[in-house]
Amino acid sequence: MTEGSTGTADATGAGTGGRARPTILQVVPSLETGGAEQTALDVAAAIVAAGGRAVVASTGGRMVAALEKAGAKHVLFPAASKNPVTMIGNIGRLARLAVSEGADLIHARSRAPAWSALFAARRTGLPFVTTFHGAYKEAGVLKGLYNSVMARGDRVIANSDWTAREILARHPAAAGRIVTIPRGSDLAAFAPGAVANRRLEALKAAWGLAPDERVVLVMARLTSWKGHSTVISAMRMLRERMHGDAALAARLGNVVAVFAGDAQGRESYRAELLAQISADELDGRVRLVGHCSDVPAAMTLADVVTVASVKPEAFGRAAVEAQAAGRPVIATDLGAAAETVLVPPAVTEAGRTGWRVPPGDAAALAEALAMALALPPEDRARLAATAIAHVGAEFSLEQMTRRTLAVYDSLLEGRGKGFNPS
Repeated sequence: MTEGSTGTADATGAGTGGRARPTILQVVPSLETGGAEQTALDVAAAIVAAGGRAVVASTGGRMVAALEKAGAKHVLFPAASKNPVTMIGNIGRLARLAVSEGADLIHARSRAPAWSALFAARRTGLPFVTTFHGAYKEAGVLKGLYNSVMARGDRVIANSDWTAREILARHPAAAGRIVTIPRGSDLAAFAPGAVANRRLEALKAAWGLAPDERVVLVMARLTSWKGHSTVISAMRMLRERMHGDAALAARLGNVVAVFAGDAQGRESYRAELLAQISADELDGRVRLVGHCSDVPAAMTLADVVTVASVKPEAFGRAAVEAQAAGRPVIATDLGAAAETVLVPPAVTEAGRTGWRVPPGDAAALAEALAMALALPPEDRARLAATAIAHVGAEFSLEQMTRRTLAVYDSLLEGRGKGFNPS
C-alpha cells in the first residue's frame, strides 16, 4: 500500500477509502534495461500494491517477466519507433488500448511514444503525464520541437532539481506543471549485509576476480558520454603513481576496474575501449564484463564506484545505489551530482558522502581514486554511514512511488478515482 492508502481494492477496483482505484497506462519504448524502464516497473508495482491496475505498453525486453510478476499487464506495442507513419498510427492504437483497458490516465516516459500518447490522451479525454528521465539535446528548432512534447503533460515530472531547472529554461510554458520527484531505488536491497555470499561468489567468478583484487566499478552502458575512456586513463595514471610510490601501492593493493554494462550495439565503441586498454598496458586491469543483472551484488563487491560521465546526468542512479551500499563514490561534477553526492564546501567534511571531479579530467579522477582506496577502515565506515543516511532520506523507492501516485491523484481528483482516500 502507498502512504495514506486504507484497505484493499475489491474486484471492481473500489477501495475502502471511498474512491475507485484507477488504471494507469504507462508507455515506454522498451523494457530491456535503463532508468526509464526500471522506473516504469517500480511505479507499476506500486500501482498494483495500492489496489490499482497497471498496464505498460512497450516493445518488450528482459524486464517484462518482473513486470508481470508484480501483477502488472504488459502489452506489446511499437513504442520505440521514430518512424512518423508508425507514430501517427500509434495514436489510434494507444487510444484503442486505453479504452479497452479502461485506462484513467496515460503516462509517457520517452519522446517518440509521448507524441502518440499526447494525441491519444486528447482523443480519449484522459489526463496526460510525462517524465523527463534525461536532458535531451537541443540541436536546432526541429529538435527543440520534437523534445517539447515532454513538457506538454498535464503534469511534467522531473527526476531531479537540475532537470526541473533545465525544463523550465527550455520550456517556460511548463511553469506550474513541473513536479520534481527524484529517482528512487530499493535501498534495502543494497544495504550492507543484504546480499547473500552465494551471489557475491557467483559474480566474482563471472568477473574473474582474484581474492586480493580491489574493484573500481563503472556501472553504465557502453556509450562514450559515460566516460569509460577517462576511467582507463585514470587507471593508467594510478598504476604509474603506485609504481613510483611503494607505500601508496601497499595501501591501495591490487586494483582492477570493471565496466559492467551492455554495448547495446555499439561494438565500434567497445573495440575502441579495448584498444585503449591494450595501448595503456592495462589488459586484465580493466575488464569489460557486459550486462550485470545483480546490481546490489555488484555494488557490494566494489571498493569504489565511479560515475565518470562527461555529459550531465539528469539524476545518476548508480551514485545513489553505491552510497546505499556504503561504498565510496566518485562522480563528475555535472548535472544532478550536486544533489546526489555531497562534498565540501556545500557540507562540512563530516557531511561528505563521496567525491566530485571535473568531467574528462583523468588526473583528478586518479587522485580521487587514490584517496578513496586509501581510506582507513574507520574513515570508510564514517563515510558509509553518512552516505547511507543521505540517500535513505532523499532517494528511497517508497518516496518516489508515493509522490508519483500523488501526482496521479491530483489529476484524477474530479473523476472519483484515486489511490488515497478522498
